[in-house]
Amino acid sequence: MRRVIVKIDQLALKGFRYEDRHAIAQGLQEQLALLFAEPGMAERLASLGDVPHLRTKAISIPGEASPRQTGTDVADGIGKGLMR
Repeated sequence: MRRVIVKIDQLALKGFRYEDRHAIAQGLQEQLALLFAEPGMAERLASLGDVPHLRTKAISIPGEASPRQTGTDVADGIGKGLMR
């Protein structure tokens, strides 16, 4: 079994309410945990090695999305970026 450690040093949130930062981060963390637990993802991450920056395509977030859903949508965008 491989062990993968993911560190997010900063999460820059522009255009969001300060009060929503924890809910956004929680949605992001929970969804990343689900994505990284998918079969084959640990091997994919390990094959990438250290990735100091990950560029993703634009991530669309509906205006009515809750802060938690916003974090989930961002995590899904990150997951798609890792699979390229």
